[in-house]
Amino acid sequence: MLIVVSPAKALDFESPLTTKKYSQPIMLDRSTELIEVMAQKSPSELEALMSISPRLAEINFERFQDWEPPFRLENSRQALLAFNGDTYTGIDARDSFTERDYTHSQKTLRILSGLYGVLRPLDLIQPYRLEMGSKLPTPRGNDLYTFWADRITDQLKDDLKSSPGAKVLVNCASNEYFNSVDTDQLNAKVITPSFLDSKDGAPHRMVSFFAKRARGAFAGWLIRNRVKSVNVFPKFDLLGYVFDPERSTSESPVFLRS
Repeated sequence: MLIVVSPAKALDFESPLTTKKYSQPIMLDRSTELIEVMAQKSPSELEALMSISPRLAEINFERFQDWEPPFRLENSRQALLAFNGDTYTGIDARDSFTERDYTHSQKTLRILSGLYGVLRPLDLIQPYRLEMGSKLPTPRGNDLYTFWADRITDQLKDDLKSSPGAKVLVNCASNEYFNSVDTDQLNAKVITPSFLDSKDGAPHRMVSFFAKRARGAFAGWLIRNRVKSVNVFPKFDLLGYVFDPERSTSESPVFLRS
């Protein structure tokens, strides 16, 4: 079983590390190709490309100029501890993972990234911002989907072969990032959990902020409990969500919260 999540725009390179284990990104050569393109962009070009403020454009301009392997704990941080958005709040690795959890996550969790392609949790990264949906021309095409093309799918196929449990890909990523995966080529069952909220008796619906955190909590729960079978999925009950068998299908378990 393999779990995929999205990266986060928010980063944390300051808080104390909760593990000293680390690895190197598998697709670092490809990342270097993208850095060579991004390092040529001016702050104003980055502002237009990524639809960000002038201040953020300056910050990311400096990041692309400073990006340089080799990655070490002195100049980098493990991806799972570097990303700091809602999904990672849900995973709760900093406060709840043991050393064995980190080791298990390395086998079962993958982070899809516009710059790094596919990251393992303990892969070292340096600060960056480059969303998968960016319309970035490269020698391979007009955007990052064409740049990565089958590379991300091929890597996930290899990871599925060595992951423990059934050949299942649990999609806890956003559409922007999961669209980089050719599911027809995976040779695995794809399961995408849904998390719906209701307030004051209104119909349940997906609320992005809550859903991101819930997807992260689901991923963290799978890792900490060493879940290897989809039959265990209905037992998930964190953050007040409850499995709804009537709305669920074999490919999309649905969890409700009021």
